[in-house]
Amino acid sequence: MYKTIVLVVCMALLLAACSSPTADPAQSPPAAATDTPQAMPPTEVVDATQPPTPAGESLVVYRIVPGESELKYEVGETFLDQNNRFNLAVGTTPQVAGEVRVDKTAPQNSSLGIITADISQFTSDSSRRDGALRNRFLESARYPIVTFTPQNIEGLPASYTEGEELSFKVSGDLTIREVTRPVAFEVKARLNGDMLSGEAVTTILMSEFGFGPISIAGILNTEDEVKVTLTFVARP
Repeated sequence: MYKTIVLVVCMALLLAACSSPTADPAQSPPAAATDTPQAMPPTEVVDATQPPTPAGESLVVYRIVPGESELKYEVGETFLDQNNRFNLAVGTTPQVAGEVRVDKTAPQNSSLGIITADISQFTSDSSRRDGALRNRFLESARYPIVTFTPQNIEGLPASYTEGEELSFKVSGDLTIREVTRPVAFEVKARLNGDMLSGEAVTTILMSEFGFGPISIAGILNTEDEVKVTLTFVARP
């Protein structure tokens, strides 16, 4: 009887233990590590609309002054009706325009703009010659403007002393009567105060531009080669 009671009590205790298990405390997941935000260095903002830094005062634009400048031609002519007398025909026009951009700090960076001249204004010592050129041979009444478009400048120095004469070469395209040919001018120039002055010389063949050499039967023949000289004065 005693053994039976003890067995019953043990069974009851076992059932109680099974029916009321002790729950393990819930484990909270570890808190996610939070990084302390680091201060970032400031980013430079560039304004894409910001204008470029203006050029220094060393760059000056000089404009050729009409009236103080001239374009001149020189060509040999032989008068057949005067015992083959030789004469050097010379004609000039003061109607010249153009720009020279001079960098006083770095002269080798200087540049030359397009040069134009009104050759319908050519005058010489013979109004007969002038009229023949204007209306018949050079046809400057129809094609009054000649244009020189510079392409390259050779021989500019790295430094310059005011008053010093410079010698250099300018190559480019010369257009006469809508015909364009390459030419090269030998230039001498000098800067004194606010005045840039000088002379540019080249030779051309009239035949390359389709209007010579000129021949008037029984009267005269001209040479094909023409010396062209631009004497210029330019100011800002």
